[in-house]
Amino acid sequence: MNNKLAQKDLAQDFVKFALECGVLGFGEFKTKAGRMSPYFFNAGLFDDGAKLGKLAEFYAKSLIASAIEFDMIFGPAYKGIPLGAAVAVELARQGRNVPFAYNRKEAKDHGEGGSLVGAKLQGRVLIVDDVMSAGTATRESIALIKAAGAIPAAVAIALDRQEKATEKDANGVVTDVPYSAVQYVRNQLGMQVCNIAGLSDLLDYLATTASPAQKSHEAAIKAYRDRYGV
Repeated sequence: MNNKLAQKDLAQDFVKFALECGVLGFGEFKTKAGRMSPYFFNAGLFDDGAKLGKLAEFYAKSLIASAIEFDMIFGPAYKGIPLGAAVAVELARQGRNVPFAYNRKEAKDHGEGGSLVGAKLQGRVLIVDDVMSAGTATRESIALIKAAGAIPAAVAIALDRQEKATEKDANGVVTDVPYSAVQYVRNQLGMQVCNIAGLSDLLDYLATTASPAQKSHEAAIKAYRDRYGV
């Protein structure tokens, strides 16, 4: 099996897993951009040891297949903290032990102090998070990593929604832009992005494997992609 086909199979397995866990849900959900989306991805529902361990295995397999080079992992607060830790544990289990660090939302003013916890940020840093919407959290992580003298090299996410990002102008007006947050990070910031699956993989699953109840949401998701997709 070639690498591209293996990655496609991995993405389909991940979509199935996320649906079984209820992490991928269908209905009507308001996104951070204010859009009404017919599907939602809530990584907070990977809420027990078995689910988190399986999720980390998907991340690790995707990272290994991507051949992205990195020296350590950074998990941005809050969801990125358990995700980054779990991925570091899984990579070590597979024979690649790398340092791990994360940040606090508010700097600690006692004990060791500061906003960074764990290994010293150095070398090429991989940011691990769940999804990338506007890219705001990623930009904050990049600033922290650069301030520590390290190199923000890549981002690993579970799901790429593959939709237009939004920007706010000086007057606070939010508008769509013709590129996604992932494309912005790749093309404008020059960083690599590894995602386990994307919206296209969800649509492939709905078209080929889904149950009748799941497939009933396919038209709404296609319409959403036609309106907001990139």
